Amino acid sequence: MRAATATRIKVAGIETRKISDESKPATNLEIASPAQVFTTLANFGGSNGSNPFAGLVQGFDGNFYGTTYYGGANNSGTVFKITPAGKLTTLYRFCAQSGCVDGANPSASLVQASNGDFYGTTLAGGANNDGTVFKITTMGTLTTLHSFDGGDGMNPSAGLIQATDGNFYGTTRGGGAIGGGTVFKITPSGTLTTLYSFCGENCTDGFTAYAGLVQGTDGNLYGTTQYGGGYDGFGYCFDYGCGTVFKITLSGTLTKLYSFCNHNNCSDGALPDAALIQATDGNFYGTTALGGANQGGAVFRITPTGTLTTLYSFCPQLPCADGYSPTDLVQATDGNFYGTTALGGANNFGTVFKTTAKGSLTTLYSFDVSDGATLVQATSGVFYGTTTYGGTYNAGTVFTLNVGLGPFVEAQPTSGKVGAGVKILGTSLTGATSVTFNGTAATFTVVSPSLITTTVPAGATTGEVKVIKPHGTVQSNVPFRVVH
Repeated sequence: MRAATATRIKVAGIETRKISDESKPATNLEIASPAQVFTTLANFGGSNGSNPFAGLVQGFDGNFYGTTYYGGANNSGTVFKITPAGKLTTLYRFCAQSGCVDGANPSASLVQASNGDFYGTTLAGGANNDGTVFKITTMGTLTTLHSFDGGDGMNPSAGLIQATDGNFYGTTRGGGAIGGGTVFKITPSGTLTTLYSFCGENCTDGFTAYAGLVQGTDGNLYGTTQYGGGYDGFGYCFDYGCGTVFKITLSGTLTKLYSFCNHNNCSDGALPDAALIQATDGNFYGTTALGGANQGGAVFRITPTGTLTTLYSFCPQLPCADGYSPTDLVQATDGNFYGTTALGGANNFGTVFKTTAKGSLTTLYSFDVSDGATLVQATSGVFYGTTTYGGTYNAGTVFTLNVGLGPFVEAQPTSGKVGAGVKILGTSLTGATSVTFNGTAATFTVVSPSLITTTVPAGATTGEVKVIKPHGTVQSNVPFRVVH
Protein backbone atom coordinates (compact mmCIF):
# COMPACT_ATOMS: atom_id res chain seq x y z
CA MET A 1 0.00 0.00 0.00
CA ARG A 2 1.36 3.41 -0.92
CA ALA A 3 1.17 6.14 1.68
CA ALA A 4 0.33 9.78 1.13
CA THR A 5 2.89 11.86 -0.71
CA ALA A 6 3.77 15.45 0.07
CA THR A 7 4.35 18.30 -2.38
CA ARG A 8 6.88 20.81 -1.08
CA ILE A 9 6.21 24.53 -1.32
CA LYS A 10 8.44 27.36 -0.09
CA VAL A 11 6.73 30.38 1.46
CA ALA A 12 8.99 33.11 2.90
CA GLY A 13 11.64 30.54 3.70
CA ILE A 14 9.22 28.25 5.53
CA GLU A 15 8.75 24.78 4.14
CA THR A 16 5.12 23.83 3.55
CA ARG A 17 3.79 20.50 2.32
CA LYS A 18 0.34 19.79 0.98
CA ILE A 19 -0.48 16.10 1.34
CA SER A 20 -2.20 14.27 -1.49
CA ASP A 21 -3.90 10.88 -1.48
CA GLU A 22 -2.47 8.09 -3.61
CA SER A 23 -3.96 5.00 -2.03
CA LYS A 24 -7.09 3.13 -1.05
CA PRO A 25 -8.24 2.23 2.44
CA ALA A 26 -6.97 -1.03 3.96
CA THR A 27 -9.10 -2.60 6.72
CA ASN A 28 -10.09 0.39 8.86
CA LEU A 29 -7.02 2.40 7.85
CA GLU A 30 -7.52 5.38 5.56
CA ILE A 31 -5.01 7.74 4.01
CA ALA A 32 -5.74 11.43 4.36
CA SER A 33 -7.82 13.28 1.81
CA PRO A 34 -6.40 16.45 0.20
CA ALA A 35 -6.67 19.23 2.80
CA GLN A 36 -3.77 18.68 5.19
CA VAL A 37 -1.02 21.32 5.07
CA PHE A 38 2.23 20.60 6.94
CA THR A 39 4.60 23.51 7.66
CA THR A 40 8.02 23.53 9.28
CA LEU A 41 8.18 26.70 11.38
CA ALA A 42 11.62 26.52 12.96
CA ASN A 43 14.77 24.40 13.01
CA PHE A 44 16.80 23.73 16.12
CA GLY A 45 20.54 23.85 15.64
CA GLY A 46 22.36 23.53 18.95
CA SER A 47 22.78 27.06 20.26
CA ASN A 48 19.01 27.60 20.22
CA GLY A 49 18.36 24.12 21.60
CA SER A 50 18.42 20.58 20.28
CA ASN A 51 16.14 17.55 20.33
CA PRO A 52 12.82 18.56 21.88
CA PHE A 53 11.34 15.48 23.54
CA ALA A 54 8.04 17.14 24.44
CA GLY A 55 5.28 19.13 22.84
CA LEU A 56 4.28 22.77 23.18
CA VAL A 57 1.83 24.72 25.32
CA GLN A 58 -0.02 27.80 24.12
CA GLY A 59 0.47 30.72 26.50
CA PHE A 60 -1.90 33.47 27.53
CA ASP A 61 -0.06 35.76 25.10
CA GLY A 62 -0.87 33.53 22.12
CA ASN A 63 2.72 32.31 21.72
CA PHE A 64 3.92 28.75 22.27
CA TYR A 65 6.41 27.56 24.87
CA GLY A 66 8.45 24.39 25.08
CA THR A 67 11.70 22.69 26.07
CA THR A 68 14.60 20.98 24.35
CA TYR A 69 16.52 18.11 25.92
CA TYR A 70 19.95 19.11 24.61
CA GLY A 71 21.49 22.23 23.16
CA GLY A 72 21.94 25.69 24.51
CA ALA A 73 25.21 27.13 25.78
CA ASN A 74 25.83 24.13 28.03
CA ASN A 75 24.20 21.39 25.91
CA SER A 76 21.85 20.63 28.80
CA GLY A 77 18.63 21.83 27.23
CA THR A 78 16.61 25.01 26.92
CA VAL A 79 13.24 26.66 27.46
CA PHE A 80 12.03 28.48 24.36
CA LYS A 81 9.19 30.61 23.04
CA ILE A 82 7.96 30.56 19.45
CA THR A 83 5.40 32.83 17.84
CA PRO A 84 2.62 31.44 15.61
CA ALA A 85 4.61 32.79 12.67
CA GLY A 86 7.76 30.88 13.66
CA LYS A 87 10.03 33.41 15.43
CA LEU A 88 11.93 31.39 18.05
CA THR A 89 13.44 32.91 21.21
CA THR A 90 15.56 31.00 23.73
CA LEU A 91 14.37 31.97 27.22
CA TYR A 92 16.75 29.87 29.34
CA ARG A 93 19.74 27.58 28.90
CA PHE A 94 20.05 24.92 31.58
CA CYS A 95 23.17 24.10 33.58
CA ALA A 96 23.99 27.79 33.69
CA GLN A 97 24.90 27.40 37.37
CA SER A 98 27.86 25.47 38.76
CA GLY A 99 27.05 21.80 39.22
CA CYS A 100 23.84 22.16 37.20
CA VAL A 101 21.91 22.91 40.39
CA ASP A 102 19.39 24.70 38.17
CA GLY A 103 18.62 21.39 36.44
CA ALA A 104 19.50 19.74 33.17
CA ASN A 105 17.82 17.91 30.30
CA PRO A 106 14.11 18.81 30.46
CA SER A 107 12.12 16.10 28.69
CA ALA A 108 8.56 17.25 29.41
CA SER A 109 6.08 19.89 28.36
CA LEU A 110 5.50 23.01 30.43
CA VAL A 111 2.26 24.06 32.10
CA GLN A 112 1.21 27.68 32.46
CA ALA A 113 -0.23 28.32 35.91
CA SER A 114 -3.04 30.67 36.79
CA ASN A 115 -0.40 33.23 37.88
CA GLY A 116 0.99 33.36 34.34
CA ASP A 117 4.30 31.64 35.08
CA PHE A 118 5.31 28.31 33.56
CA TYR A 119 6.21 25.25 35.63
CA GLY A 120 8.17 22.21 34.51
CA THR A 121 10.64 19.47 35.37
CA THR A 122 14.16 18.45 34.43
CA LEU A 123 15.22 14.82 34.17
CA ALA A 124 18.66 15.47 35.64
CA GLY A 125 20.61 18.15 37.43
CA GLY A 126 19.63 19.85 40.64
CA ALA A 127 21.40 19.64 43.97
CA ASN A 128 21.53 15.82 43.82
CA ASN A 129 21.53 15.28 40.04
CA ASP A 130 18.16 13.52 40.37
CA GLY A 131 16.14 16.18 38.57
CA THR A 132 14.21 19.26 39.54
CA VAL A 133 10.92 21.13 39.50
CA PHE A 134 11.27 24.70 38.24
CA LYS A 135 9.29 27.85 37.58
CA ILE A 136 10.07 30.24 34.73
CA THR A 137 8.53 33.57 33.79
CA THR A 138 7.64 34.59 30.24
CA MET A 139 10.76 36.78 30.31
CA GLY A 140 13.03 33.83 31.15
CA THR A 141 13.69 34.22 34.88
CA LEU A 142 14.05 30.68 36.26
CA THR A 143 13.60 29.56 39.86
CA THR A 144 14.44 26.03 41.00
CA LEU A 145 11.60 25.01 43.33
CA HIS A 146 12.75 21.53 44.29
CA SER A 147 15.69 19.18 43.77
CA PHE A 148 14.80 15.49 44.00
CA ASP A 149 17.02 13.37 46.23
CA GLY A 150 16.00 9.81 45.37
CA GLY A 151 14.00 9.24 48.52
CA ASP A 152 11.29 11.60 47.34
CA GLY A 153 11.63 10.46 43.72
CA MET A 154 14.13 10.90 40.93
CA ASN A 155 14.31 11.61 37.21
CA PRO A 156 10.87 13.05 36.39
CA SER A 157 10.31 12.56 32.67
CA ALA A 158 6.76 13.97 32.63
CA GLY A 159 5.39 17.44 33.11
CA LEU A 160 3.11 18.81 35.80
CA ILE A 161 -0.58 19.59 35.97
CA GLN A 162 -2.16 22.29 38.09
CA ALA A 163 -5.16 20.77 39.86
CA THR A 164 -8.29 22.53 41.01
CA ASP A 165 -6.76 23.04 44.48
CA GLY A 166 -4.04 25.25 42.94
CA ASN A 167 -1.21 22.81 43.61
CA PHE A 168 0.85 20.95 41.00
CA TYR A 169 0.98 17.19 40.64
CA GLY A 170 3.45 15.01 38.82
CA THR A 171 5.32 11.72 38.65
CA THR A 172 8.87 10.44 38.82
CA ARG A 173 9.99 7.35 37.01
CA GLY A 174 12.42 6.28 39.74
CA GLY A 175 13.16 6.68 43.41
CA GLY A 176 10.67 6.94 46.23
CA ALA A 177 10.44 4.73 49.30
CA ILE A 178 10.76 1.50 47.29
CA GLY A 179 12.52 2.63 44.12
CA GLY A 180 9.74 2.30 41.55
CA GLY A 181 8.87 5.96 41.12
CA THR A 182 6.40 8.28 42.78
CA VAL A 183 3.34 10.48 42.50
CA PHE A 184 3.97 13.86 44.14
CA LYS A 185 2.35 17.17 44.96
CA ILE A 186 4.20 20.47 44.98
CA THR A 187 2.87 23.88 45.98
CA PRO A 188 3.49 26.94 43.79
CA SER A 189 6.13 28.01 46.31
CA GLY A 190 7.98 24.67 46.16
CA THR A 191 6.87 22.52 49.11
CA LEU A 192 6.87 18.91 47.86
CA THR A 193 4.89 16.01 49.30
CA THR A 194 5.30 12.42 48.10
CA LEU A 195 1.77 11.04 47.75
CA TYR A 196 2.61 7.50 46.64
CA SER A 197 5.70 5.35 46.09
CA PHE A 198 5.51 2.55 43.53
CA CYS A 199 7.42 -0.62 44.31
CA GLY A 200 10.58 -1.74 42.56
CA GLU A 201 9.73 -5.23 41.26
CA ASN A 202 6.83 -7.69 41.11
CA CYS A 203 4.61 -4.66 41.44
CA THR A 204 0.93 -5.37 40.98
CA ASP A 205 0.24 -1.65 41.41
CA GLY A 206 2.75 -0.77 38.68
CA PHE A 207 6.09 1.00 38.60
CA THR A 208 8.04 3.49 36.49
CA ALA A 209 5.54 6.32 36.11
CA TYR A 210 6.94 7.59 32.81
CA ALA A 211 3.93 9.73 31.85
CA GLY A 212 2.16 12.60 33.54
CA LEU A 213 -1.26 12.84 35.16
CA VAL A 214 -4.67 14.19 34.25
CA GLN A 215 -7.33 15.37 36.69
CA GLY A 216 -10.70 13.86 36.00
CA THR A 217 -14.03 15.63 36.39
CA ASP A 218 -14.47 13.64 39.62
CA GLY A 219 -11.47 15.48 41.10
CA ASN A 220 -9.18 12.43 41.15
CA LEU A 221 -5.93 12.06 39.23
CA TYR A 222 -5.47 9.40 36.56
CA GLY A 223 -2.25 8.07 35.07
CA THR A 224 -0.25 5.13 33.75
CA THR A 225 2.84 3.19 34.73
CA GLN A 226 5.11 1.81 32.04
CA TYR A 227 5.77 -1.48 33.86
CA GLY A 228 4.24 -3.60 36.59
CA GLY A 229 0.72 -4.82 37.01
CA GLY A 230 1.31 -8.55 37.18
CA TYR A 231 1.16 -9.66 33.52
CA ASP A 232 4.05 -10.19 31.16
CA GLY A 233 2.93 -11.73 27.86
CA PHE A 234 5.81 -11.86 25.37
CA GLY A 235 8.58 -11.23 27.84
CA TYR A 236 9.45 -7.82 26.44
CA CYS A 237 8.23 -6.43 29.74
CA PHE A 238 11.25 -8.09 31.40
CA ASP A 239 9.04 -10.13 33.74
CA TYR A 240 8.02 -6.90 35.43
CA GLY A 241 4.55 -6.67 33.95
CA CYS A 242 3.47 -4.52 31.03
CA GLY A 243 2.04 -1.48 32.74
CA THR A 244 -1.08 -0.22 34.44
CA VAL A 245 -3.73 2.47 34.49
CA PHE A 246 -4.33 3.92 37.95
CA LYS A 247 -6.44 6.44 39.83
CA ILE A 248 -5.15 8.38 42.82
CA THR A 249 -6.88 10.85 45.10
CA LEU A 250 -5.34 14.23 45.91
CA SER A 251 -4.52 12.81 49.34
CA GLY A 252 -2.64 9.82 47.90
CA THR A 253 -4.97 6.81 47.92
CA LEU A 254 -4.13 4.79 44.79
CA THR A 255 -6.41 2.34 42.98
CA LYS A 256 -5.15 0.20 40.10
CA LEU A 257 -7.79 0.24 37.38
CA TYR A 258 -6.20 -2.03 34.76
CA SER A 259 -3.14 -4.20 34.08
CA PHE A 260 -1.99 -4.47 30.46
CA CYS A 261 -1.08 -7.65 28.61
CA ASN A 262 -3.78 -9.73 30.29
CA HIS A 263 -5.02 -10.90 26.86
CA ASN A 264 -3.32 -13.42 24.61
CA ASN A 265 -0.19 -11.97 23.00
CA CYS A 266 -0.82 -8.61 24.70
CA SER A 267 -3.57 -7.80 22.21
CA ASP A 268 -4.88 -5.19 24.66
CA GLY A 269 -1.58 -3.30 24.52
CA ALA A 270 1.66 -3.13 26.50
CA LEU A 271 4.03 -0.52 27.96
CA PRO A 272 1.94 2.67 28.15
CA ASP A 273 4.35 5.60 28.26
CA ALA A 274 1.97 8.43 27.33
CA ALA A 275 -0.43 10.45 29.47
CA LEU A 276 -4.17 9.85 29.45
CA ILE A 277 -6.71 12.44 28.38
CA GLN A 278 -10.31 12.64 29.52
CA ALA A 279 -12.57 13.11 26.53
CA THR A 280 -15.87 14.93 26.34
CA ASP A 281 -17.70 11.60 26.76
CA GLY A 282 -16.21 11.26 30.26
CA ASN A 283 -13.96 8.32 29.39
CA PHE A 284 -10.18 8.33 29.28
CA TYR A 285 -8.16 7.67 26.14
CA GLY A 286 -4.53 6.73 25.75
CA THR A 287 -1.92 4.71 23.88
CA THR A 288 0.52 1.89 24.48
CA ALA A 289 3.97 1.87 22.91
CA LEU A 290 3.81 -1.86 22.10
CA GLY A 291 1.31 -4.68 22.13
CA GLY A 292 -2.03 -4.65 20.42
CA ALA A 293 -3.16 -7.25 17.93
CA ASN A 294 -0.16 -6.57 15.68
CA GLN A 295 2.42 -5.65 18.35
CA GLY A 296 2.80 -2.12 16.97
CA GLY A 297 1.09 -0.36 19.85
CA ALA A 298 -2.54 0.49 20.47
CA VAL A 299 -5.07 3.22 21.13
CA PHE A 300 -7.42 2.40 24.00
CA ARG A 301 -10.40 3.75 25.90
CA ILE A 302 -10.91 3.13 29.61
CA THR A 303 -13.86 4.11 31.78
CA PRO A 304 -13.31 5.80 35.16
CA THR A 305 -14.13 2.44 36.76
CA GLY A 306 -11.55 0.49 34.75
CA THR A 307 -13.29 -1.14 31.76
CA LEU A 308 -10.78 -1.05 28.90
CA THR A 309 -11.47 -1.32 25.17
CA THR A 310 -8.70 -1.53 22.58
CA LEU A 311 -9.80 0.78 19.75
CA TYR A 312 -6.97 0.40 17.25
CA SER A 313 -3.89 -1.77 16.86
CA PHE A 314 -1.08 -0.30 14.78
CA CYS A 315 0.84 -2.10 12.06
CA PRO A 316 -1.96 -4.22 10.54
CA GLN A 317 0.40 -4.95 7.64
CA LEU A 318 4.10 -4.49 7.05
CA PRO A 319 5.84 -2.10 6.68
CA CYS A 320 3.49 -0.41 9.19
CA ALA A 321 2.24 2.36 6.90
CA ASP A 322 -0.12 3.52 9.66
CA GLY A 323 2.73 3.99 12.13
CA TYR A 324 4.35 2.11 14.99
CA SER A 325 4.56 2.96 18.72
CA PRO A 326 2.07 5.81 19.24
CA THR A 327 2.58 8.65 21.74
CA ASP A 328 0.22 11.11 23.43
CA LEU A 329 -3.26 11.95 22.14
CA VAL A 330 -5.19 15.20 22.00
CA GLN A 331 -8.94 15.50 21.42
CA ALA A 332 -9.64 18.22 18.87
CA THR A 333 -12.69 20.38 18.36
CA ASP A 334 -14.12 17.94 15.80
CA GLY A 335 -14.36 15.29 18.55
CA ASN A 336 -11.65 13.13 17.00
CA PHE A 337 -8.30 12.22 18.55
CA TYR A 338 -4.98 13.22 17.03
CA GLY A 339 -1.52 11.92 17.80
CA THR A 340 1.86 10.88 16.48
CA THR A 341 3.82 7.64 16.23
CA ALA A 342 7.54 7.28 16.87
CA LEU A 343 8.15 4.94 13.93
CA GLY A 344 6.43 3.53 10.88
CA GLY A 345 4.67 5.42 8.14
CA ALA A 346 5.83 5.73 4.57
CA ASN A 347 9.42 6.50 5.59
CA ASN A 348 9.59 4.69 8.95
CA PHE A 349 10.16 7.98 10.80
CA GLY A 350 6.68 8.18 12.32
CA THR A 351 3.31 9.61 11.44
CA VAL A 352 0.58 12.04 12.45
CA PHE A 353 -2.77 10.28 12.70
CA LYS A 354 -6.42 10.89 13.48
CA THR A 355 -8.77 8.35 15.03
CA THR A 356 -12.44 8.48 15.88
CA ALA A 357 -13.79 7.45 19.27
CA LYS A 358 -14.72 4.13 17.65
CA GLY A 359 -11.20 3.46 16.40
CA SER A 360 -11.35 4.32 12.70
CA LEU A 361 -7.84 5.61 11.99
CA THR A 362 -6.58 7.96 9.27
CA THR A 363 -2.89 8.61 8.60
CA LEU A 364 -2.51 12.34 8.01
CA TYR A 365 1.22 12.69 7.50
CA SER A 366 4.38 10.57 7.31
CA PHE A 367 7.56 12.19 8.60
CA ASP A 368 10.51 11.81 6.29
CA VAL A 369 13.41 12.46 8.66
CA SER A 370 12.14 12.40 12.22
CA ASP A 371 9.58 11.22 14.72
CA GLY A 372 6.99 13.51 16.25
CA ALA A 373 6.17 14.45 19.82
CA THR A 374 2.91 15.54 21.42
CA LEU A 375 0.53 17.69 19.39
CA VAL A 376 -1.39 20.66 20.75
CA GLN A 377 -4.36 22.25 18.99
CA ALA A 378 -4.00 26.02 19.03
CA THR A 379 -7.07 28.21 19.43
CA SER A 380 -6.73 29.02 15.72
CA GLY A 381 -7.67 25.38 15.05
CA VAL A 382 -4.19 24.51 13.74
CA PHE A 383 -2.05 21.79 15.36
CA TYR A 384 1.46 22.62 16.57
CA GLY A 385 4.10 20.03 17.39
CA THR A 386 7.79 19.22 17.56
CA THR A 387 10.10 16.62 16.09
CA THR A 388 12.99 15.24 18.10
CA TYR A 389 15.33 14.95 15.11
CA GLY A 390 15.36 16.08 11.51
CA GLY A 391 15.29 19.55 10.10
CA THR A 392 18.18 21.54 8.68
CA TYR A 393 20.61 20.48 11.42
CA ASN A 394 19.01 17.14 12.36
CA ALA A 395 18.37 18.61 15.83
CA GLY A 396 14.59 18.79 15.64
CA THR A 397 11.92 21.17 14.44
CA VAL A 398 8.68 22.93 15.31
CA PHE A 399 5.89 22.29 12.82
CA THR A 400 2.23 23.00 12.20
CA LEU A 401 -0.42 20.80 10.63
CA ASN A 402 -3.58 22.45 9.37
CA VAL A 403 -6.43 19.98 8.79
CA GLY A 404 -9.09 22.63 8.20
CA LEU A 405 -10.55 22.88 11.71
CA GLY A 406 -11.94 26.23 12.78
CA PRO A 407 -10.96 28.50 15.68
CA PHE A 408 -12.23 28.06 19.24
CA VAL A 409 -11.68 29.43 22.73
CA GLU A 410 -10.16 27.58 25.66
CA ALA A 411 -11.25 28.23 29.25
CA GLN A 412 -8.60 27.90 31.96
CA PRO A 413 -9.44 26.28 34.25
CA THR A 414 -12.20 24.14 32.71
CA SER A 415 -14.28 24.06 35.91
CA GLY A 416 -15.06 26.38 38.80
CA LYS A 417 -17.59 27.78 41.22
CA VAL A 418 -19.75 30.86 40.65
CA GLY A 419 -17.51 33.88 41.11
CA ALA A 420 -14.30 32.02 40.27
CA GLY A 421 -11.87 33.72 37.92
CA VAL A 422 -11.49 32.24 34.43
CA LYS A 423 -9.05 33.04 31.65
CA ILE A 424 -10.29 32.55 28.09
CA LEU A 425 -7.63 31.95 25.46
CA GLY A 426 -8.43 32.59 21.82
CA THR A 427 -7.43 34.23 18.57
CA SER A 428 -8.41 37.75 17.42
CA LEU A 429 -10.49 38.44 20.54
CA THR A 430 -10.20 42.23 20.28
CA GLY A 431 -13.64 43.80 19.99
CA ALA A 432 -15.50 40.90 21.64
CA THR A 433 -19.00 41.98 22.65
CA SER A 434 -20.29 39.01 24.67
CA VAL A 435 -19.09 36.14 26.86
CA THR A 436 -21.60 33.54 28.04
CA PHE A 437 -21.40 30.37 30.16
CA ASN A 438 -23.97 27.97 28.71
CA GLY A 439 -26.10 30.97 27.75
CA THR A 440 -25.61 33.02 30.95
CA ALA A 441 -23.92 36.35 30.29
CA ALA A 442 -20.71 37.20 32.15
CA THR A 443 -18.82 40.42 32.70
CA PHE A 444 -15.40 40.33 31.06
CA THR A 445 -12.28 42.24 30.11
CA VAL A 446 -10.41 41.87 26.83
CA VAL A 447 -6.78 41.87 27.96
CA SER A 448 -5.21 41.22 24.56
CA PRO A 449 -6.10 39.69 21.18
CA SER A 450 -5.41 36.27 22.74
CA LEU A 451 -6.82 36.66 26.27
CA ILE A 452 -10.09 37.54 28.00
CA THR A 453 -10.51 37.49 31.78
CA THR A 454 -13.91 36.86 33.35
CA THR A 455 -15.67 35.25 36.31
CA VAL A 456 -18.27 32.48 36.39
CA PRO A 457 -21.59 34.35 36.50
CA ALA A 458 -24.41 33.67 38.95
CA GLY A 459 -26.92 31.24 37.45
CA ALA A 460 -24.36 29.62 35.15
CA THR A 461 -24.68 25.91 34.43
CA THR A 462 -22.33 23.40 32.87
CA GLY A 463 -21.90 23.89 29.13
CA GLU A 464 -19.91 25.69 26.45
CA VAL A 465 -18.34 29.09 26.88
CA LYS A 466 -19.18 31.29 23.90
CA VAL A 467 -17.53 34.53 22.79
CA ILE A 468 -19.12 36.82 20.22
CA LYS A 469 -16.48 38.63 18.17
CA PRO A 470 -16.93 41.23 15.42
CA HIS A 471 -16.55 38.52 12.78
CA GLY A 472 -18.43 35.64 14.34
CA THR A 473 -18.96 33.46 17.40
CA VAL A 474 -16.49 30.95 18.83
CA GLN A 475 -17.05 28.48 21.63
CA SER A 476 -14.92 26.48 24.02
CA ASN A 477 -13.28 23.24 22.97
CA VAL A 478 -14.75 21.43 26.01
CA PRO A 479 -17.77 22.23 28.20
CA PHE A 480 -17.04 24.36 31.25
CA ARG A 481 -18.13 22.49 34.38
CA VAL A 482 -19.81 24.61 37.06
CA VAL A 483 -19.15 23.07 40.48
CA HIS A 484 -21.11 23.71 43.65
